[in-house]
Amino acid sequence: MKICILGAGKMGTWLTDALCLDHEVAIYDPNLEKLKYIFNTQRLTKLEEIITFEPELLINAVTLKYTIAAFKEVVPYLPKGCIISDISSVKTGFQEYYEETGMRYVSTHPMFGPTFGNLKSLREHHAIIISEGDHLGKAFFKDFFGTLGLNIHEYTFIQHDETIAYSLSIPFSSTLVFAACMKKQDAPGTTFHKHLDIAKGLLGEDDYLLSEILFNPFTSGQVEKIRLKLKELLAIIEHKDMDKMKSFLSEVRQNIED
Repeated sequence: MKICILGAGKMGTWLTDALCLDHEVAIYDPNLEKLKYIFNTQRLTKLEEIITFEPELLINAVTLKYTIAAFKEVVPYLPKGCIISDISSVKTGFQEYYEETGMRYVSTHPMFGPTFGNLKSLREHHAIIISEGDHLGKAFFKDFFGTLGLNIHEYTFIQHDETIAYSLSIPFSSTLVFAACMKKQDAPGTTFHKHLDIAKGLLGEDDYLLSEILFNPFTSGQVEKIRLKLKELLAIIEHKDMDKMKSFLSEVRQNIED
């Protein structure tokens, strides 16, 4: 398959490495410096070169903030039969845009987390394929993600953002609150160090990406649950109520088992 990837960032370059041995791949980025160490792939820096390449599939891997803008810039240079796709972590507004273009599309979300793992550990990770997409496009990504050993899930656009609000917004919010309360310690414990590593990985991500995930329309309800549970825990601590603490811990353990 002829595949063009937009953006030579972390995910864009990973995609070229993962796809170039089985497909004819090109990567487009106007910044030639970013393409310096990309091999087995055609390197494109001008939009006109996309016309010559004639991709059958376009994977938009630019930063979430510029995803739709990048589509608008590139779509006029694509063959009519090309399938356009994104790998964004928030899908708000994407369905409407795709339908406006009149082009075949497929939307996915490789959930490798804020601290991107190497290929050897991908079997522990998950990927989402949006159900409202082109049949052949979805089949391509099911096959691609399957060969990587990823756990594949299929959700609608709305179900995706609901799921992300739970699976990302809760740990992101909890980690940010932990980091916001942090102070220098001469003898931090093991648990503290583990949380610190998570916080460093999270805060190493782009501010806009973190904001967009937290601005997901379904996030506020999840964060409200955190607030209510913290309020409950604080009351137990203030009253030193051992019976309620046991009950609280039992509920938490059951949640983890479930």
